Amino acid sequence: MKIVVIGCTHAGTAAVVNIKENYPDSEVVIYEKNNNVSFLSCGIALNVGKVIDTTEKLFYSSPEALNSLGAQTKMQHEVLNIDFKNKKLSVKDLLTNEVFEDNYDKLVLTLGSWPIVPKFEGGTLDNIVLCKNYNHALNIIEKSKYAKNVVVIGAGYIGVELAEAFKMQGKNTTLIDAENRIMAKYLDKEFTDIAETEFKNKGVNIVLGQKVQKFEGTNTVEKVITDKGEYNADLVVLCIGFTPNTKLVQGKLETLPNGAIIIDEYMRTSEEDVFAAGDCCVVKYNPAKDTRYIPLA
Repeated sequence: MKIVVIGCTHAGTAAVVNIKENYPDSEVVIYEKNNNVSFLSCGIALNVGKVIDTTEKLFYSSPEALNSLGAQTKMQHEVLNIDFKNKKLSVKDLLTNEVFEDNYDKLVLTLGSWPIVPKFEGGTLDNIVLCKNYNHALNIIEKSKYAKNVVVIGAGYIGVELAEAFKMQGKNTTLIDAENRIMAKYLDKEFTDIAETEFKNKGVNIVLGQKVQKFEGTNTVEKVITDKGEYNADLVVLCIGFTPNTKLVQGKLETLPNGAIIIDEYMRTSEEDVFAAGDCCVVKYNPAKDTRYIPLA
């Protein structure tokens, strides 16, 4: 049986390890667009705050480790198209630009997610960065060396952790969110009140109930303008949220309106022999007995 896995960060890595453990005779082929696997993006803030001293420590596997399990790990290969009816893939080698065809018996989609980036005026200025992958982590750490005023936009899990990390590094840190509370989707007010007080006591500027309108600067960002104020910034990190990275299967599989692939309790998609896991798909949310999109590292 030939199993193809598309994407290999967390869900992909876990899928490969478990497939080879439970079906050691299966042929497993991995296609990964980037040049690394298994990067713990949830640890970027720890790296920024110097709790973890090197970014490389945020990897827990490697192409070599997966190959040692018997998988064929094809890095910097992008899947361009999937023919679900005939179980065929069109793949591009990003190093040679060669395009070739492959086939599968079972397909595992672990396509992940990507940060939401609204089209702000001034959004193309330098030092406005994302926080998702290895290269983003290196970029944030390098740029923060020279930044005095850091603005983090979005006060979810990632935003509050980054705000803490930047403050630990002695930066003038501002945390902005359109909601009236930090971590409003995750914690009740009695808990976020405590967290907000702690941030303020540590010197973090908490700006709530304000929507970012635009960025100002010559070549590099200098100010963040909201609907109620303006804030100095040498570095801006966008932590607004995530969207499923599912353009590859758009219109081919059943999805939520936001593109998250719908799966059943066995992680099966609407196409036979095609499975999905991780940030590209929904989860069964047991407390409410419903289906939701909850992207988490």
